[in-house]
Amino acid sequence: MIEIEDLPELHDPVMICAFEGWNDAGEAASRVIEHLGDLWDAETVAAIDPEDYYDFQVTRPRVINQGQGRGLHWNTTRILLASPDSLGRDVLLVTGIEPSFRWRAFTAEILDLAASHGVSTVITLGALLADVAHSRPIPVTCSSEDEPTAYRHELEPSRYEGPTGITGVVADGAHQAEMVSISAWAAVPHYASQVPCPKASLALLAQLEDLLDTVIEHGELEDEARAWERGVDELANTDEDVAEYVSALESAQDTSELPEASGDAIAKEFERYLRRRGEDTAGPG
Repeated sequence: MIEIEDLPELHDPVMICAFEGWNDAGEAASRVIEHLGDLWDAETVAAIDPEDYYDFQVTRPRVINQGQGRGLHWNTTRILLASPDSLGRDVLLVTGIEPSFRWRAFTAEILDLAASHGVSTVITLGALLADVAHSRPIPVTCSSEDEPTAYRHELEPSRYEGPTGITGVVADGAHQAEMVSISAWAAVPHYASQVPCPKASLALLAQLEDLLDTVIEHGELEDEARAWERGVDELANTDEDVAEYVSALESAQDTSELPEASGDAIAKEFERYLRRRGEDTAGPG
């Protein structure tokens, strides 16, 4: 069961979802939701009863100090509401841990809330381990089955076949409910997956800027991404085999991306630059 606070009437809301666990290599996707929640002063407006969907031997509650006493914090999925002035529309942020069971009922609860409050677009974020170089731009694969949306943002239908996580189930459920469903997945270098990957979070954030046609402040993510890359550089430099492998990945990635460098990729990056430059130079009013 989902517990809902008093929600006001929402203006053209969009829902953005990310879940910790299998769908979240390098904690890249969940970090984006955390960043947006902090940036946009989002407030929790709903929470799913964890009793229905979580195995507490896997997702254990935590003992925390609460003022004068101690209490239990039950990990679950929460929905936060943000109303950023820069976007001109409301945003529902869905953040939590991939449930242990009853995925269809879990998905139905989230999408029923979305539909009942006027959400027409659901964006799911994920991250997976891949053979990519940490020193190159993090690839983000973005897809949608909605033809007008795919045409507008130059997206392709997903061609993936194989196991999926709750992110894929929510995305499919949104599409079946006749909402616009968009999925964005960042590729995290598998040899550097032991720590959070802010560079992948930054890549997902840039993709969101394109999808929402807005500028989103990056905050500390840019500095963290550079520090992460330097740290992986140092790791690679201490192991000859790793350094050789990274060099091979760099060559393969450079070769595969070369045709894009002279076409749509440059145009899209230039549009992003102009949008961010306009935001930086805009005066009050």
